[in-house]
Formats: sequence, C-alpha cells, structure tokens
Amino acid sequence: MKRFFFFRPIILILTSIFVFSCASRKGVAYYQNIDQLPNLENSASYETHLQPDDLLMIVVMAENPEVAAPFNLPSVVMQSNTEFETQQLRMNSYLIDSNGFIQFPIIGAIKLGGLTRTEAVGKMNQELSKYITKPSVNLRILNFKITVQGEVTQPGVHNITSERITLAEALSLSGDLTVYGKRENILIIREKDGKKQATRVDITKADFLNSPYYYLSQNDIVYVEPNKTKVNSSVVGPNTSIVISAVSLIVTIIALTVR
Repeated sequence: MKRFFFFRPIILILTSIFVFSCASRKGVAYYQNIDQLPNLENSASYETHLQPDDLLMIVVMAENPEVAAPFNLPSVVMQSNTEFETQQLRMNSYLIDSNGFIQFPIIGAIKLGGLTRTEAVGKMNQELSKYITKPSVNLRILNFKITVQGEVTQPGVHNITSERITLAEALSLSGDLTVYGKRENILIIREKDGKKQATRVDITKADFLNSPYYYLSQNDIVYVEPNKTKVNSSVVGPNTSIVISAVSLIVTIIALTVR
C-alpha cells in the first residue's frame, strides 16, 4: 500500500504528460471545413503578373524567319538540355527594370511590368505588327522562384518552371510542415507595386483555397512559425533528455530501495 502511495504522484505526472501531449486534430489537419464550402472559385484564369527584376525570354517568330531575326537576341536557345545552354538562355534574356520596362531590339523601351503574361504577349504582338506581318511571340519568366522558411522539413529557395504554384505545392516542395509548425498562422510576404505586403494564412481551414494567396507570386516568401511546443523546448534546452534520464534513474533506485 505504501508503495502505491509513493508511485501515485509519478503515475499522475506521466498520465498528465500523455494526455496533454496528445495533439488536437483542429491544430494539425488541413482543409477541415472543405465540405462546408458552398463552392470553390474557378482558378483556371489565374496568371502571374510581371514584376521588376523578372528575367524574360522573348522569342519573336514570323512566316519569314529572316524578317523576325532582327527582333531576336543572338543565339537564343529554344530548348535548354545542358547547363551551358541554360546559361546561354539566361544571357540572351530581358530584365524588367525598376520602372517596369525592357529594352527591345529596334522597338526600344516597352513597359511590361504589371501585365500578365497574356497581356504582355498581346502588347508585344501589337508593337511588332508595325514591322512584321502576323508576328508570334513566345514569352517566359526565367527566374520565377519562391522562398520557404521556418518549420518545414526542407526550407530553401525553389525555382519554378511553370509560372504558377500554389501554397500547398510550395509547402510540399519543402517536405511539408514539421509537427512543430503553426498551420493556422502561415506568413506570406509579397511585393506588389513596389510595396511589401504581409498576410497570414490558415491552412487548417479550406477557406484559403479561395484566397488571393492560394497561388503564390514570384519572389514570395513563405514563413512557417514554430508552435508553443517548439518554443518551449528551445527554452528548456538540449539538456532535457539528460534530466529525464537522471529522474528515471533516481526513480528506479528509490523503487529498488523500497523493495
């Protein structure tokens, strides 16, 4: 009986640790209320807007290749299969300046900043139509990238080739959130019209699927904040395991002594 009363506090402590350490589904599961949403908006029309510092590949084509040649930079590689060709492709590209302009052969300054890819192609065709009959333009962003930081498995900078990526895809590229990431308070930092904007996204609620931050823009920064468990563990420090081992050893010695 005495032994029971001696071990009772220890049992209560271990039980409390087990109960309170059980994570709630509300803080872990994604898209929890997706069945309650009346409908999801059609995102097929989503397009990235061109920004200053975007590096563009622009290739002009026409029925007569010789007519289009003066409007193309030399040695443009349409398909880059090697590292050398990729570097060559970047060297033969156009950088959007801080005012949104590129310098294009013969035509001169053209403002593409703030336009979608479709709008930019339309504007290029309009300008080229003054010199070429029925021109065709191939335009791509070469340096589309996003940065994921914080409580994810593999934080880092991701280069995107498709010019369209969702927040869920970006987190998956980083190996998803760790168990210590705050899923209801993900920070997204975005630059728009020369100004930085910051917003918080809760991925435990499916509402964010209709958010303007569901799709990321080039150069977006995604930061996953650590939860209380991670913050508290950083305060306790790396000696926690040693302390637990020492306590376990003391309990074992006392148990043997009581016998």
